[in-house]
Amino acid sequence: MVIKSPEAFRTISEVSKDLSLPQHVLRFWETKFAQIKPIKRGGGRRYYRPEDVDLLKGIKNLLYNDGYTIRGVQKVIKENGSKNILFSNNKANFKVSQKTFTDGVNSYISEQNIHSRTEQTLSDSKRKKLMDVMQNLVELQSKISSK
Repeated sequence: MVIKSPEAFRTISEVSKDLSLPQHVLRFWETKFAQIKPIKRGGGRRYYRPEDVDLLKGIKNLLYNDGYTIRGVQKVIKENGSKNILFSNNKANFKVSQKTFTDGVNSYISEQNIHSRTEQTLSDSKRKKLMDVMQNLVELQSKISSK
């Protein structure tokens, strides 16, 4: 097998093997995500740029690891831009803003408190989901206690 440089274009079969996804899934994602634009040569053969591969890795990470739906990933891309979900060097670059809120007794800061209480780390998107749920619970608790 020939080893290609990181900047080399990849065929759909190479990307499929690299991502452990069937080729038809990659073709389907092209229809759902306008940001994925492989170059098509004679006979319709697809060639993916390194940026396309990183974007596909980011999309796969959001769909398969973080539990997003296709519509959810489309929304993330629309809100944050495709460059913010690129996946390179096995690390997601997806950025989530830090949240701070209070329930009247305790102050919660998403990143600091989660990391100081556990040795495990959460992905940014899972951390955001968890903090959103926690915020909703605090708001519900305040509504219940005010009645």
